[in-house]
Amino acid sequence: MDRARLADFLRSRRQALQPEDVGLPRGRRRRTDGLRREEVAVLSDMSADYYSRLEQQRGPHPSEQMLAALARGLRLSLEERDHLFRLAGHATPRRVPRTDHIEPGMMRIFDGLEDAAAQVVNHVGETLTQTRLSKALIGDESVHTGSARSLHYRWFTDPATRSIYPEDDHPIHSRLIAANLHRVYTRDGADSRAAAIVDALLAQSPEFAGIWSGHPVTGSYCPPKRVLHPQLGLLELHCQTLLDPDQSQMLVVYTATPGSESYEKLQLLSVIGAGLD
Repeated sequence: MDRARLADFLRSRRQALQPEDVGLPRGRRRRTDGLRREEVAVLSDMSADYYSRLEQQRGPHPSEQMLAALARGLRLSLEERDHLFRLAGHATPRRVPRTDHIEPGMMRIFDGLEDAAAQVVNHVGETLTQTRLSKALIGDESVHTGSARSLHYRWFTDPATRSIYPEDDHPIHSRLIAANLHRVYTRDGADSRAAAIVDALLAQSPEFAGIWSGHPVTGSYCPPKRVLHPQLGLLELHCQTLLDPDQSQMLVVYTATPGSESYEKLQLLSVIGAGLD
């Protein structure tokens, strides 16, 4: 681990970012070039003290998970992320398929959606980041670990995952999720992460096995969704998506028709969500 170069690299990338680049207000009394250390810490989901010690060459040896969080918080390109890993004495993450690293362009769009119910999801159904309103609407999906990080896996193995959707909608959700996994499996092959999820589900879920045997095929269209919120009841939402060029990640935004009851509930949910912070 090259502490001096790691610290200098982090400092240079922090100073190159402006508050507007990450959806933060500039304020009138900003004297720091670029972002403040505490702002990078918040963006990277770590303590300000931990990040500050890294820049001061006296921090601990960061784990791969912490480095991935820093790369995301500092909006690093894949090349910059790999350089960060090498400076910290770790092997660079595999490039194919890309999973957890969100491209700067996608993050810039996401940062502009702070007041929307939005999230970035990778190709195997793992939520990489969510806005506050998204967490208030469907729950904080960052709490899941292991195979359960994938919605595809949770849908067929954890009944609680289905509780936010009306029971009548479960069959269509099951088919769409299985079809999405089928598309990724076909693209990435038998040695992929998608294949590992498929194998696990075939062994654990008769429902999935039945759908899978029919070779489900559908496009990447995200149909309207009905969400059962525990406090506000039923919300009827539209689902807009933006697919990354290499089809490894997707930005998902939930909206409601202006003037509708669901629109009013979504506005109210933004207030409820603020109270949960």
